[in-house]
Amino acid sequence: MANKTQKELVPKPKSRFLRIKCLNCGAEQIVFGCATIEVKCFVCEKQLVQSTGGKARILTKISEVLS
Repeated sequence: MANKTQKELVPKPKSRFLRIKCLNCGAEQIVFGCATIEVKCFVCEKQLVQSTGGKARILTKISEVLS
């Protein structure tokens, strides 16, 4: 049995990919949860994700969290 004080051999990732949906046109995109650039909708050019230096700020609806 592994002790809780021991480090995990393979740590779980702290970020995930997200399927987001544009509130203007309804188009869906897959983005990284720690995106380093601003992501715009490929259909209507509305900004969907804002970079913060760490976890990205999601400015729209998250449809699904992918693992």
